[in-house]
Amino acid sequence: MTTTAAIEPLAAQPTGLPDVERRAVLPAGFVVGGVAIGIKASGRADLALVQTTAGPAAAAAVFTPNAFAAAPVRLSQANLAATSGEPAGRYGWAEAIISTSGSANAATGPAGDADQAEIGRLLAAATGLDFTRLLHLSTGIIGTRLPLDKVAAGIARLAPTLAATDDALEAAAVALRTTDSVTKIATTTVELPGAGGGPAVAVTVSGIAKGVGMIHPRMATMLAIVLTDAGVDPDVLAGLLRPAAARTWDQLSVDGDTSTNDTVLVLASGVAGNGPIEAGSAAAAELGRAIEAVSRDLARQQAADGEGATTLITCQVSGGLDDADARAVARAVVSSSLVKAAAHGRDPNWGRIAGAAGNATVADAAVLEAAGIARDAAAVRAGSPAVLDPDRLRIAIAGYPVFDGAAGGPLDFDRAAARAAMDAPELLIRVDLGLGGGTGEAFGCDLTQAYVIENSEYTT
Repeated sequence: MTTTAAIEPLAAQPTGLPDVERRAVLPAGFVVGGVAIGIKASGRADLALVQTTAGPAAAAAVFTPNAFAAAPVRLSQANLAATSGEPAGRYGWAEAIISTSGSANAATGPAGDADQAEIGRLLAAATGLDFTRLLHLSTGIIGTRLPLDKVAAGIARLAPTLAATDDALEAAAVALRTTDSVTKIATTTVELPGAGGGPAVAVTVSGIAKGVGMIHPRMATMLAIVLTDAGVDPDVLAGLLRPAAARTWDQLSVDGDTSTNDTVLVLASGVAGNGPIEAGSAAAAELGRAIEAVSRDLARQQAADGEGATTLITCQVSGGLDDADARAVARAVVSSSLVKAAAHGRDPNWGRIAGAAGNATVADAAVLEAAGIARDAAAVRAGSPAVLDPDRLRIAIAGYPVFDGAAGGPLDFDRAAARAAMDAPELLIRVDLGLGGGTGEAFGCDLTQAYVIENSEYTT
Protein backbone atom coordinates (compact mmCIF):
# COMPACT_ATOMS: atom_id res chain seq x y z
CA MET A 1 0.00 0.00 0.00
CA THR A 2 1.22 3.50 -0.84
CA THR A 3 0.60 6.52 1.36
CA THR A 4 -1.11 9.68 0.15
CA ALA A 5 1.79 11.95 1.07
CA ALA A 6 2.89 12.43 -2.53
CA ILE A 7 -0.63 12.70 -3.90
CA GLU A 8 -2.68 15.87 -3.90
CA PRO A 9 -6.46 15.49 -3.73
CA LEU A 10 -8.23 15.84 -7.06
CA ALA A 11 -10.18 19.08 -6.73
CA ALA A 12 -13.55 19.68 -8.39
CA GLN A 13 -13.32 21.21 -11.84
CA PRO A 14 -14.72 24.69 -12.55
CA THR A 15 -17.50 24.66 -15.13
CA GLY A 16 -16.76 27.97 -16.86
CA LEU A 17 -20.51 28.63 -16.98
CA PRO A 18 -22.48 31.59 -15.59
CA ASP A 19 -23.95 31.29 -12.12
CA VAL A 20 -27.47 29.90 -11.83
CA GLU A 21 -30.18 30.59 -9.29
CA ARG A 22 -32.88 28.07 -8.42
CA ARG A 23 -35.85 30.39 -8.54
CA ALA A 24 -38.62 31.16 -11.01
CA VAL A 25 -37.85 34.11 -13.30
CA LEU A 26 -40.05 34.39 -16.37
CA PRO A 27 -38.27 35.93 -19.37
CA ALA A 28 -40.13 38.64 -21.27
CA GLY A 29 -42.31 37.61 -24.18
CA PHE A 30 -44.20 34.76 -22.51
CA VAL A 31 -47.30 34.04 -20.45
CA VAL A 32 -47.57 30.75 -18.60
CA GLY A 33 -49.60 28.79 -16.10
CA GLY A 34 -50.40 25.42 -14.59
CA VAL A 35 -53.49 23.83 -13.00
CA ALA A 36 -54.97 20.53 -11.90
CA ILE A 37 -57.50 19.09 -14.33
CA GLY A 38 -57.92 15.55 -13.01
CA ILE A 39 -55.55 13.48 -15.15
CA LYS A 40 -53.64 12.49 -12.03
CA ALA A 41 -55.61 10.46 -9.50
CA SER A 42 -53.82 12.41 -6.76
CA GLY A 43 -55.50 15.64 -7.80
CA ARG A 44 -52.17 17.42 -8.18
CA ALA A 45 -51.50 19.92 -10.97
CA ASP A 46 -51.19 18.19 -14.34
CA LEU A 47 -51.68 20.74 -17.15
CA ALA A 48 -49.14 23.44 -18.09
CA LEU A 49 -49.26 26.01 -20.87
CA VAL A 50 -46.63 28.38 -22.25
CA GLN A 51 -47.62 30.99 -24.84
CA THR A 52 -45.67 33.72 -26.59
CA THR A 53 -46.86 37.32 -26.49
CA ALA A 54 -44.91 38.77 -29.43
CA GLY A 55 -45.60 36.33 -32.22
CA PRO A 56 -43.75 33.15 -33.08
CA ALA A 57 -40.65 32.34 -31.05
CA ALA A 58 -37.59 30.59 -32.41
CA ALA A 59 -37.74 27.01 -31.18
CA ALA A 60 -35.22 24.20 -30.87
CA ALA A 61 -35.64 20.72 -29.47
CA VAL A 62 -33.95 17.49 -28.50
CA PHE A 63 -36.12 14.35 -28.42
CA THR A 64 -35.82 10.77 -27.25
CA PRO A 65 -34.36 8.30 -29.79
CA ASN A 66 -36.58 5.55 -28.33
CA ALA A 67 -38.28 3.44 -31.03
CA PHE A 68 -41.53 3.80 -29.07
CA ALA A 69 -41.37 7.61 -29.21
CA ALA A 70 -44.67 8.93 -27.89
CA ALA A 71 -47.38 10.73 -29.84
CA PRO A 72 -46.47 14.17 -28.43
CA VAL A 73 -42.85 13.68 -29.53
CA ARG A 74 -43.83 12.79 -33.07
CA LEU A 75 -46.34 15.64 -33.36
CA SER A 76 -43.86 18.20 -32.05
CA GLN A 77 -41.25 16.99 -34.53
CA ALA A 78 -43.76 17.24 -37.36
CA ASN A 79 -44.78 20.76 -36.37
CA LEU A 80 -41.21 22.00 -36.10
CA ALA A 81 -40.44 20.51 -39.49
CA ALA A 82 -43.53 22.16 -40.96
CA THR A 83 -42.49 25.61 -39.74
CA SER A 84 -38.82 25.38 -40.74
CA GLY A 85 -38.50 22.87 -43.56
CA GLU A 86 -35.86 21.05 -41.53
CA PRO A 87 -37.02 17.42 -41.95
CA ALA A 88 -35.80 16.02 -38.62
CA GLY A 89 -37.92 18.48 -36.64
CA ARG A 90 -35.02 19.79 -34.57
CA TYR A 91 -35.94 23.46 -34.89
CA GLY A 92 -38.60 25.81 -36.20
CA TRP A 93 -41.11 28.34 -34.90
CA ALA A 94 -43.62 27.99 -32.07
CA GLU A 95 -46.19 30.07 -30.25
CA ALA A 96 -47.24 27.71 -27.46
CA ILE A 97 -46.30 24.58 -25.52
CA ILE A 98 -48.86 22.32 -23.85
CA SER A 99 -47.84 19.73 -21.27
CA THR A 100 -50.03 17.04 -19.73
CA SER A 101 -48.87 14.90 -16.80
CA GLY A 102 -50.25 11.56 -15.68
CA SER A 103 -50.47 9.78 -19.05
CA ALA A 104 -47.51 9.41 -21.38
CA ASN A 105 -49.67 8.82 -24.48
CA ALA A 106 -46.96 6.41 -25.62
CA ALA A 107 -47.53 3.01 -27.22
CA THR A 108 -51.17 3.96 -27.75
CA GLY A 109 -51.24 3.43 -31.52
CA PRO A 110 -53.22 5.49 -34.03
CA ALA A 111 -55.77 6.39 -31.36
CA GLY A 112 -53.04 8.07 -29.31
CA ASP A 113 -51.89 10.05 -32.32
CA ALA A 114 -55.47 11.16 -32.93
CA ASP A 115 -55.80 12.17 -29.26
CA GLN A 116 -52.65 14.31 -29.43
CA ALA A 117 -53.80 15.97 -32.64
CA GLU A 118 -57.15 16.73 -31.04
CA ILE A 119 -55.36 18.41 -28.14
CA GLY A 120 -53.57 20.57 -30.70
CA ARG A 121 -56.87 21.51 -32.31
CA LEU A 122 -58.39 22.33 -28.91
CA LEU A 123 -55.45 24.57 -28.02
CA ALA A 124 -55.48 26.25 -31.42
CA ALA A 125 -59.19 27.00 -31.05
CA ALA A 126 -58.75 28.37 -27.52
CA THR A 127 -55.81 30.62 -28.39
CA GLY A 128 -56.32 31.46 -32.05
CA LEU A 129 -52.87 30.08 -32.84
CA ASP A 130 -51.78 27.98 -35.80
CA PHE A 131 -51.90 24.22 -35.15
CA THR A 132 -48.39 23.77 -36.56
CA ARG A 133 -46.93 26.32 -34.14
CA LEU A 134 -47.91 24.29 -31.09
CA LEU A 135 -45.51 21.95 -29.29
CA HIS A 136 -46.56 19.04 -27.10
CA LEU A 137 -45.27 17.34 -23.96
CA SER A 138 -46.79 14.41 -22.07
CA THR A 139 -45.50 12.30 -19.20
CA GLY A 140 -46.85 9.53 -17.03
CA ILE A 141 -47.83 5.92 -17.45
CA ILE A 142 -47.01 4.34 -20.82
CA GLY A 143 -49.89 2.72 -22.71
CA THR A 144 -52.70 4.86 -21.32
CA ARG A 145 -54.94 7.18 -23.34
CA LEU A 146 -55.30 10.84 -22.46
CA PRO A 147 -58.72 11.85 -21.09
CA LEU A 148 -59.67 14.34 -23.80
CA ASP A 149 -62.72 15.64 -21.98
CA LYS A 150 -60.58 16.69 -19.00
CA VAL A 151 -57.90 18.18 -21.24
CA ALA A 152 -60.49 20.16 -23.21
CA ALA A 153 -62.02 21.57 -20.03
CA GLY A 154 -58.57 22.33 -18.65
CA ILE A 155 -57.46 24.23 -21.75
CA ALA A 156 -60.66 26.27 -21.70
CA ARG A 157 -60.04 27.15 -18.05
CA LEU A 158 -56.28 27.76 -18.13
CA ALA A 159 -55.69 29.51 -21.47
CA PRO A 160 -57.49 32.78 -20.54
CA THR A 161 -55.64 33.01 -17.21
CA LEU A 162 -52.02 32.72 -18.37
CA ALA A 163 -49.83 35.34 -16.74
CA ALA A 164 -46.45 36.96 -17.30
CA THR A 165 -45.33 36.37 -13.70
CA ASP A 166 -42.70 34.36 -11.91
CA ASP A 167 -45.39 32.65 -9.84
CA ALA A 168 -47.08 31.50 -13.03
CA LEU A 169 -43.79 29.96 -14.21
CA GLU A 170 -43.49 28.10 -10.92
CA ALA A 171 -47.06 26.85 -11.31
CA ALA A 172 -46.15 25.48 -14.74
CA ALA A 173 -43.10 23.77 -13.26
CA VAL A 174 -45.27 22.11 -10.61
CA ALA A 175 -47.66 20.88 -13.29
CA LEU A 176 -44.81 19.11 -15.14
CA ARG A 177 -44.11 16.80 -12.20
CA THR A 178 -45.00 13.14 -11.85
CA THR A 179 -43.01 11.26 -9.18
CA ASP A 180 -40.75 14.26 -8.57
CA SER A 181 -40.53 15.22 -4.91
CA VAL A 182 -39.42 18.80 -5.60
CA THR A 183 -40.08 21.38 -8.31
CA LYS A 184 -37.11 21.98 -10.61
CA ILE A 185 -36.36 25.55 -11.74
CA ALA A 186 -33.18 27.37 -12.78
CA THR A 187 -32.36 30.81 -14.17
CA THR A 188 -29.40 32.90 -15.23
CA THR A 189 -28.76 36.25 -16.91
CA VAL A 190 -26.09 37.21 -19.43
CA GLU A 191 -25.33 40.32 -21.45
CA LEU A 192 -25.40 40.33 -25.24
CA PRO A 193 -24.59 43.14 -27.70
CA GLY A 194 -27.55 45.43 -28.29
CA ALA A 195 -29.33 45.90 -31.59
CA GLY A 196 -27.82 48.38 -34.04
CA GLY A 197 -24.55 48.54 -32.15
CA GLY A 198 -26.28 49.88 -29.05
CA PRO A 199 -25.30 49.15 -25.47
CA ALA A 200 -25.33 45.59 -24.17
CA VAL A 201 -28.69 44.23 -23.04
CA ALA A 202 -29.47 41.75 -20.28
CA VAL A 203 -30.89 38.47 -21.52
CA THR A 204 -32.66 36.01 -19.23
CA VAL A 205 -32.57 32.24 -19.66
CA SER A 206 -34.85 30.21 -17.38
CA GLY A 207 -35.78 26.55 -17.33
CA ILE A 208 -38.22 24.16 -15.70
CA ALA A 209 -37.97 20.38 -15.75
CA LYS A 210 -39.33 17.11 -14.44
CA GLY A 211 -37.95 13.62 -14.26
CA VAL A 212 -36.57 11.40 -11.48
CA GLY A 213 -36.85 7.86 -12.91
CA MET A 214 -36.30 6.06 -16.21
CA ILE A 215 -33.33 8.36 -16.72
CA HIS A 216 -30.18 7.41 -18.60
CA PRO A 217 -27.91 8.98 -21.24
CA ARG A 218 -29.62 9.96 -24.47
CA MET A 219 -32.32 11.43 -22.25
CA ALA A 220 -34.94 9.69 -20.14
CA THR A 221 -38.40 10.12 -18.60
CA MET A 222 -37.73 13.79 -18.43
CA LEU A 223 -39.22 16.94 -19.82
CA ALA A 224 -37.61 20.37 -19.87
CA ILE A 225 -38.71 23.76 -21.11
CA VAL A 226 -36.11 26.52 -21.42
CA LEU A 227 -37.32 30.04 -22.17
CA THR A 228 -35.27 33.10 -23.11
CA ASP A 229 -36.05 36.61 -24.27
CA ALA A 230 -33.02 36.56 -26.58
CA GLY A 231 -33.48 37.12 -30.30
CA VAL A 232 -31.89 34.27 -32.28
CA ASP A 233 -32.75 32.27 -35.40
CA PRO A 234 -34.05 28.72 -34.90
CA ASP A 235 -31.12 26.99 -36.61
CA VAL A 236 -28.59 28.89 -34.51
CA LEU A 237 -30.60 28.11 -31.37
CA ALA A 238 -30.57 24.42 -32.25
CA GLY A 239 -26.80 24.61 -32.67
CA LEU A 240 -26.54 25.91 -29.09
CA LEU A 241 -28.99 23.47 -27.50
CA ARG A 242 -27.70 20.18 -28.87
CA PRO A 243 -24.11 20.39 -27.57
CA ALA A 244 -25.42 21.70 -24.24
CA ALA A 245 -27.70 18.66 -23.99
CA ALA A 246 -24.81 16.35 -24.93
CA ARG A 247 -22.78 17.66 -22.00
CA THR A 248 -25.64 17.70 -19.48
CA TRP A 249 -28.78 15.62 -20.02
CA ASP A 250 -26.87 13.03 -22.05
CA GLN A 251 -24.60 12.67 -19.01
CA LEU A 252 -27.46 12.05 -16.55
CA SER A 253 -28.39 8.60 -15.23
CA VAL A 254 -30.71 7.50 -12.45
CA ASP A 255 -31.50 3.88 -13.24
CA GLY A 256 -30.20 2.90 -16.66
CA ASP A 257 -33.53 3.10 -18.50
CA THR A 258 -34.49 5.55 -21.21
CA SER A 259 -38.06 6.37 -22.02
CA THR A 260 -40.51 7.28 -24.75
CA ASN A 261 -41.31 10.91 -24.09
CA ASP A 262 -38.02 12.67 -23.41
CA THR A 263 -38.11 16.21 -24.74
CA VAL A 264 -36.17 19.42 -24.22
CA LEU A 265 -37.71 22.51 -25.80
CA VAL A 266 -36.08 25.94 -25.98
CA LEU A 267 -38.11 28.98 -27.05
CA ALA A 268 -36.55 32.39 -27.72
CA SER A 269 -39.10 35.23 -27.76
CA GLY A 270 -36.73 37.81 -29.27
CA VAL A 271 -37.96 40.75 -27.20
CA ALA A 272 -34.74 41.47 -25.27
CA GLY A 273 -33.45 43.82 -27.97
CA ASN A 274 -30.13 42.15 -28.63
CA GLY A 275 -28.39 42.36 -31.99
CA PRO A 276 -28.18 39.51 -34.49
CA ILE A 277 -26.58 36.31 -33.21
CA GLU A 278 -24.53 34.54 -35.85
CA ALA A 279 -23.46 30.92 -35.49
CA GLY A 280 -19.92 30.76 -34.11
CA SER A 281 -19.96 34.35 -32.83
CA ALA A 282 -19.04 35.51 -29.34
CA ALA A 283 -22.70 36.36 -28.73
CA ALA A 284 -23.74 32.83 -29.70
CA ALA A 285 -21.13 31.37 -27.36
CA GLU A 286 -22.39 33.53 -24.48
CA LEU A 287 -26.02 32.53 -25.05
CA GLY A 288 -24.92 28.91 -25.41
CA ARG A 289 -23.15 29.03 -22.05
CA ALA A 290 -26.31 30.39 -20.44
CA ILE A 291 -28.43 27.61 -21.96
CA GLU A 292 -25.88 25.03 -20.83
CA ALA A 293 -25.71 26.47 -17.32
CA VAL A 294 -29.48 26.18 -16.92
CA SER A 295 -29.49 22.71 -18.50
CA ARG A 296 -26.68 21.52 -16.21
CA ASP A 297 -28.37 22.75 -13.09
CA LEU A 298 -31.70 21.18 -14.04
CA ALA A 299 -29.92 17.88 -14.77
CA ARG A 300 -28.24 18.02 -11.36
CA GLN A 301 -31.59 18.68 -9.70
CA GLN A 302 -33.06 15.67 -11.50
CA ALA A 303 -30.22 13.41 -10.38
CA ALA A 304 -30.44 14.62 -6.79
CA ASP A 305 -34.20 13.93 -6.79
CA GLY A 306 -33.84 10.47 -8.36
CA GLU A 307 -36.53 8.09 -7.17
CA GLY A 308 -35.59 6.94 -3.67
CA ALA A 309 -32.25 8.76 -3.80
CA THR A 310 -30.44 10.18 -0.81
CA THR A 311 -27.27 11.37 -2.54
CA LEU A 312 -26.38 13.18 -5.76
CA ILE A 313 -23.34 11.53 -7.38
CA THR A 314 -21.16 13.81 -9.49
CA CYS A 315 -18.26 12.23 -11.35
CA GLN A 316 -15.75 14.61 -12.90
CA VAL A 317 -13.09 13.18 -15.19
CA SER A 318 -9.90 14.85 -16.42
CA GLY A 319 -6.91 13.65 -18.38
CA GLY A 320 -8.82 11.95 -21.19
CA LEU A 321 -7.40 11.71 -24.68
CA ASP A 322 -10.33 13.97 -25.54
CA ASP A 323 -13.61 15.13 -24.02
CA ALA A 324 -15.56 12.23 -25.55
CA ASP A 325 -13.44 9.70 -23.67
CA ALA A 326 -13.65 11.67 -20.43
CA ARG A 327 -17.43 11.97 -20.70
CA ALA A 328 -17.68 8.24 -21.41
CA VAL A 329 -15.81 7.38 -18.21
CA ALA A 330 -17.86 9.80 -16.12
CA ARG A 331 -21.07 8.39 -17.58
CA ALA A 332 -19.98 4.80 -16.89
CA VAL A 333 -19.19 5.57 -13.26
CA VAL A 334 -22.51 7.25 -12.39
CA SER A 335 -24.44 4.59 -14.34
CA SER A 336 -22.92 1.64 -12.46
CA SER A 337 -25.37 -0.09 -10.13
CA LEU A 338 -22.42 -1.20 -7.98
CA VAL A 339 -21.14 2.37 -7.65
CA LYS A 340 -24.66 3.55 -6.85
CA ALA A 341 -25.03 0.88 -4.16
CA ALA A 342 -21.64 1.73 -2.67
CA ALA A 343 -22.61 5.39 -2.56
CA HIS A 344 -25.78 4.51 -0.69
CA GLY A 345 -23.81 2.43 1.81
CA ARG A 346 -21.18 5.16 2.19
CA ASP A 347 -18.58 2.58 1.15
CA PRO A 348 -15.41 4.13 -0.39
CA ASN A 349 -14.99 1.13 -2.67
CA TRP A 350 -12.70 2.52 -5.35
CA GLY A 351 -12.54 -0.87 -7.09
CA ARG A 352 -16.11 -0.43 -8.30
CA ILE A 353 -15.21 2.97 -9.74
CA ALA A 354 -12.14 1.58 -11.47
CA GLY A 355 -14.15 -1.33 -12.86
CA ALA A 356 -16.85 0.97 -14.20
CA ALA A 357 -14.24 3.26 -15.77
CA GLY A 358 -12.61 0.27 -17.46
CA ASN A 359 -15.96 -0.68 -19.04
CA ALA A 360 -16.65 2.81 -20.44
CA THR A 361 -17.69 3.14 -24.06
CA VAL A 362 -17.90 6.31 -26.10
CA ALA A 363 -21.37 7.72 -26.81
CA ASP A 364 -23.29 6.99 -29.97
CA ALA A 365 -22.66 8.89 -33.19
CA ALA A 366 -25.51 11.38 -32.82
CA VAL A 367 -24.30 12.52 -29.40
CA LEU A 368 -20.67 12.70 -30.53
CA GLU A 369 -21.62 14.77 -33.55
CA ALA A 370 -23.76 17.07 -31.42
CA ALA A 371 -20.80 17.58 -29.10
CA GLY A 372 -18.64 18.77 -31.99
CA ILE A 373 -17.01 15.71 -33.53
CA ALA A 374 -17.16 15.52 -37.32
CA ARG A 375 -19.78 13.13 -38.69
CA ASP A 376 -17.34 10.62 -40.23
CA ALA A 377 -15.17 10.53 -37.11
CA ALA A 378 -18.26 10.20 -34.89
CA ALA A 379 -19.45 7.21 -36.89
CA VAL A 380 -16.09 5.49 -36.44
CA ARG A 381 -15.77 6.20 -32.72
CA ALA A 382 -19.37 5.56 -31.66
CA GLY A 383 -19.59 2.80 -29.06
CA SER A 384 -15.84 2.18 -28.99
CA PRO A 385 -14.06 1.61 -25.65
CA ALA A 386 -12.76 4.72 -23.95
CA VAL A 387 -8.96 4.74 -23.78
CA LEU A 388 -7.69 4.07 -20.27
CA ASP A 389 -4.30 3.11 -18.82
CA PRO A 390 -4.51 1.66 -15.28
CA ASP A 391 -0.92 2.71 -14.65
CA ARG A 392 -1.89 6.36 -15.07
CA LEU A 393 -5.35 6.32 -13.50
CA ARG A 394 -6.05 8.28 -10.31
CA ILE A 395 -9.25 8.21 -8.25
CA ALA A 396 -10.46 10.37 -5.37
CA ILE A 397 -13.68 9.80 -3.40
CA ALA A 398 -15.19 12.71 -1.45
CA GLY A 399 -11.80 14.45 -1.54
CA TYR A 400 -9.80 11.39 -0.43
CA PRO A 401 -7.19 10.03 -2.89
CA VAL A 402 -7.75 6.27 -2.98
CA PHE A 403 -5.93 5.02 -6.09
CA ASP A 404 -2.89 6.15 -8.08
CA GLY A 405 -1.70 3.83 -10.83
CA ALA A 406 1.61 5.65 -11.22
CA ALA A 407 2.32 5.24 -7.50
CA GLY A 408 1.62 1.53 -7.41
CA GLY A 409 -2.17 1.49 -7.29
CA PRO A 410 -4.14 1.36 -4.02
CA LEU A 411 -3.40 4.11 -1.51
CA ASP A 412 -3.61 4.16 2.25
CA PHE A 413 -6.46 6.40 3.36
CA ASP A 414 -8.64 6.93 6.40
CA ARG A 415 -11.66 4.79 5.53
CA ALA A 416 -13.71 5.99 8.48
CA ALA A 417 -13.12 9.61 7.54
CA ALA A 418 -13.93 8.88 3.90
CA ARG A 419 -17.18 7.15 4.89
CA ALA A 420 -18.11 10.17 6.98
CA ALA A 421 -17.34 12.52 4.08
CA MET A 422 -19.54 10.42 1.77
CA ASP A 423 -22.50 10.93 4.10
CA ALA A 424 -23.53 14.17 2.43
CA PRO A 425 -26.15 15.44 -0.06
CA GLU A 426 -23.55 15.26 -2.86
CA LEU A 427 -20.76 12.77 -3.42
CA LEU A 428 -17.96 13.97 -5.70
CA ILE A 429 -15.95 11.26 -7.42
CA ARG A 430 -12.90 12.51 -9.30
CA VAL A 431 -11.07 10.42 -11.88
CA ASP A 432 -7.93 11.50 -13.73
CA LEU A 433 -6.96 9.38 -16.72
CA GLY A 434 -3.50 10.92 -17.12
CA LEU A 435 -3.56 10.72 -20.91
CA GLY A 436 -4.44 14.16 -22.28
CA GLY A 437 -6.52 17.28 -21.85
CA GLY A 438 -10.03 15.83 -22.18
CA THR A 439 -12.58 16.56 -19.45
CA GLY A 440 -16.15 15.55 -18.74
CA GLU A 441 -18.68 15.12 -15.99
CA ALA A 442 -21.83 13.11 -15.31
CA PHE A 443 -24.59 13.11 -12.72
CA GLY A 444 -26.37 10.25 -10.99
CA CYS A 445 -27.66 9.16 -7.60
CA ASP A 446 -27.44 6.30 -5.16
CA LEU A 447 -29.53 3.15 -5.51
CA THR A 448 -31.87 2.52 -2.59
CA GLN A 449 -34.59 0.16 -1.45
CA ALA A 450 -37.07 3.01 -1.84
CA TYR A 451 -36.40 3.03 -5.61
CA VAL A 452 -37.30 -0.66 -5.87
CA ILE A 453 -40.46 -0.23 -3.80
CA GLU A 454 -41.66 2.79 -5.79
CA ASN A 455 -41.13 1.17 -9.16
CA SER A 456 -42.50 -2.22 -8.17
CA GLU A 457 -45.89 -0.61 -7.51
CA TYR A 458 -45.88 2.23 -10.06
CA THR A 459 -49.10 1.35 -11.93
CA THR A 460 -50.99 -0.31 -9.11
